[in-house]
Amino acid sequence: MKRSHANLLLLVVAVIWGSAFVAQVVGMTGVEPLTFTGIRFLLGAAIVCPFAWREWRALSAHGTQPLPGDALSVATLGVLLMLGAAFQQIGMTSTTVTNAGFLTALYVPLVPLLAWLILRTRPHWSVWPTSIGCLGGTWLLSGAQALDPVVGDAWVIASSLFWALHVLLVGRIAERMAAPFVVACGQFLVCGLISLLWAGLNETITLAGIRQASLAIAYAGVVSVGIGFTAQVIGQRYAQPADAAIILSAETVFAALFGFLLMGDRLNASGIAGCALILVCIIAVQLAPLTMAGRRSASRSDTAEAGR
Repeated sequence: MKRSHANLLLLVVAVIWGSAFVAQVVGMTGVEPLTFTGIRFLLGAAIVCPFAWREWRALSAHGTQPLPGDALSVATLGVLLMLGAAFQQIGMTSTTVTNAGFLTALYVPLVPLLAWLILRTRPHWSVWPTSIGCLGGTWLLSGAQALDPVVGDAWVIASSLFWALHVLLVGRIAERMAAPFVVACGQFLVCGLISLLWAGLNETITLAGIRQASLAIAYAGVVSVGIGFTAQVIGQRYAQPADAAIILSAETVFAALFGFLLMGDRLNASGIAGCALILVCIIAVQLAPLTMAGRRSASRSDTAEAGR
């Protein structure tokens, strides 16, 4: 795949993920948050399952299939995924698509911060100003100077912590197991089953409600979880890291766009400023380390050329 084609594929992923916020809001007309989350991720698991089975058979043929102990790692990812998705879904019952899209993206600056706290990996200096900028953007987006922010915003902000922990661990686990589709299918399955179990204890599940929300559930499960994840894996195999960072961050912009077009979301001047500040910080925290690494690499190349 050409780099341009990979970038276009990742742009499609960003559009899918941004539009899925609308489906998540619409789906609440028929089912409650945990029910929606459970069915959504079980559908995603069903989509990824054929790829995971093919991957498992290929690894088995080479004697490198994941070990039984890896199941605990996948289950941990599934629990984090469930908490992130469930908190986000609960929050979306009382906040807008636009707010949810931008506030969820707070996980981006949180990842290097958590890596520093948990893994003792020193973060790039850009993490500190961008984290402060994201907090400022969140304050603006949530009303600026309001003493009683929307409860849904708080739920979505809380979900970003679990999304960040998930992002922090999923790369390490997938790299160790060398089975990204197996990891994806397993974590989706764990997330879906726990969500439905939790829903059975706390929510009222009816066939009429599921039928009413079926289109939204199908879009969020099949398109966003299943197809979106698969396309991301394929696209990032061929795209440059800087390209992927910018394009996937556009998920927040597409969430705001679809919220405006389909849900009638409107932002005041404070909200627009908050969205812009969060988006700038998200892009900066991803690109700053890549830019400096590229400059160091170019400098070493120039030094090597001069020494010849």
